[in-house]
Amino acid sequence: MMQRMTNSSSSPSLLNDSAKPYASHDPLGSPGSSLFNDFGALSISQRRKTPNPTASEFIPKGGSTSRLSNLSQSNMSAFSQALFSHPSVGSPAAAGLAPGMSLSAGSSPLHSPKITPHTSPAPRRRSHTPNPANYLVPSSASTPLNNPVSQTSSTGQVIQKETVGGTTYFYTDTTPAPLTGMVFPNYHIYPPTAPHVAYMQPKANAPSFFMADELRQELINRHLITMAQIDQADIPAVPAEVDSYHSLFPLEPLPPPNRIQKSSNFGYITSCYKAVNSKDDLPYCLRRIHGFRLVNTKCMVLVDMWKKIQHSNIVTLREVFTTKAFGEHSLVFAYDFHAGGETMMSRHFNDPGADAYFTKRKWGQHDGPLPRQHAGLLPESLIWAYVVQLSSALRTIHTAGLACRVMDPTKILITGKTRLRVNCAGIFDVLTFDNSQNNPLALMAQFQQADLMSLGKVVLALACNSLAGIQRENLQKAMELVTINYSSDLKNLILYLLTDQNRLRSVNDIMPMIGARFYTQLDAAQMRNDVIEEDLAKEVQNGRLFRLLAKLGTINERPEFQKDPTWSETGDRYLLKLFRDHLFHQVTEAGAPWIDLSHIISCLNKLDAGVPEKISLISRDEKSVLVVTYSDLKRCFENTFQELIAAANGQL
Repeated sequence: MMQRMTNSSSSPSLLNDSAKPYASHDPLGSPGSSLFNDFGALSISQRRKTPNPTASEFIPKGGSTSRLSNLSQSNMSAFSQALFSHPSVGSPAAAGLAPGMSLSAGSSPLHSPKITPHTSPAPRRRSHTPNPANYLVPSSASTPLNNPVSQTSSTGQVIQKETVGGTTYFYTDTTPAPLTGMVFPNYHIYPPTAPHVAYMQPKANAPSFFMADELRQELINRHLITMAQIDQADIPAVPAEVDSYHSLFPLEPLPPPNRIQKSSNFGYITSCYKAVNSKDDLPYCLRRIHGFRLVNTKCMVLVDMWKKIQHSNIVTLREVFTTKAFGEHSLVFAYDFHAGGETMMSRHFNDPGADAYFTKRKWGQHDGPLPRQHAGLLPESLIWAYVVQLSSALRTIHTAGLACRVMDPTKILITGKTRLRVNCAGIFDVLTFDNSQNNPLALMAQFQQADLMSLGKVVLALACNSLAGIQRENLQKAMELVTINYSSDLKNLILYLLTDQNRLRSVNDIMPMIGARFYTQLDAAQMRNDVIEEDLAKEVQNGRLFRLLAKLGTINERPEFQKDPTWSETGDRYLLKLFRDHLFHQVTEAGAPWIDLSHIISCLNKLDAGVPEKISLISRDEKSVLVVTYSDLKRCFENTFQELIAAANGQL
């Protein structure tokens, strides 16, 4: 039996994004108890006449000693002692630690070059990798005692001195000493699902967000749509390039060349494409207005205003340009591309049976049971989710001094379950621009009132689940349907938006009607975020493990490297071959394959970290048994792969 044991410590990471031992320094250069100090420094605004201990505002962290020194002693004690019993928060002085002296090559008062050498100690101590120990270590543990060149400042912090390449660096050492009994894993681990996600229950009438496979399929579909291309020979009507955009892909059926009827929205024939901008290689959505010649460029003032609007429920306009690439004068609007989006029209109003459900009953008679919610109608929670998002978009647009003018089911995109985005914003401002108008914003107030009317029509159509409900002759039937099946708040919202008022209305006026339902949508959005983050946590280590397997694959069973047929069967490579068998080729007593994914992941993580744990490797003929540590295997792994890299670069 051959034994091979070393006591080498965990070595640094692999070539790129491999496991790294936890750093023992504070990423922000603050004391370990800064989390408690921030809460200890909570104070009400000085502008209040009387103290209000229940006030929700607080003074953010700014690092200023003078600010902290001006805090009221009574407020400090009232907040810090009531919130925590941590020893570092017991006195107000703990929250006002004076910053220590910190000098480096970039901030030294002496003359120093602008470029810091790569061997400088500063970059190593400016790492932003979080250290979990820093959030648990009191500030009293941040004074090392083993540096002979260190000196203590008046604040109790240690000024370290280090000379590298003839340059002397001074820096404040805030490295906390490890607490007794605190143990962190020295290799990557996979914790279980967080309890707030594991026990999350979907609410009634709320969309389900709890299928990881569904989320994965949605992302794959978005990637497919983003990467889709066309065969230029089959569709010659689509040019290869338009201005700085290429790889055009129609997102809608192309209109026939001899089409006469125009768009019911814009009054022009339109078409839509996905294209890639050669300037940044990002996909965009191009909305082409056929046969439009831009005579005056004064409208670009409005376009610039639209380009500044960035909102989560608005498709951002990036640029507007004219082109002849399609064989005629065309005006093209470039928007952000949201793969997988569908219009509200196609999702909710594309079913011919919906209109039949709305029109099949004689609403003037009460000779039968009235339709109930969920019997062909949308859940009220879904309608309120749409109302919150659409009103939020209108509020941002109106605040900017503009008007949406495209609040229509055909111009509202839905991505995922309930995410809305208002599309085609700004097109009407260019198409209907009046050159004789001195002030292009003169009619915006009137257009904003029309936006509220259009919002009311959209909400009414959703409540009826039919576009027939917004027709003038069916309004009474539609409102009766809303009264029977939905809450009075939704009915009042629709009536307020569709009824002419004696004063100018504002989108802010409907906020009281939304009421606490706004918090319901906020809660749903945050729950959705929790689920997505939990799914992301499952995948965060996959890239690192894949790189490990890719490197192992380039080493194992390599035929005749450097004219040595036995290269992969000798030396360090032989250990890696046995480790590969230990990972994937183990069998049970009966000779059946033993497959355990947790075993593979655990061994790869230990290899990546180079832990000192011992492992027994057995040859295939079972005549040799080698006992090595994961640190040994990592050293063999790095040396062998570096040899391959050197040969690939022509250095051998």
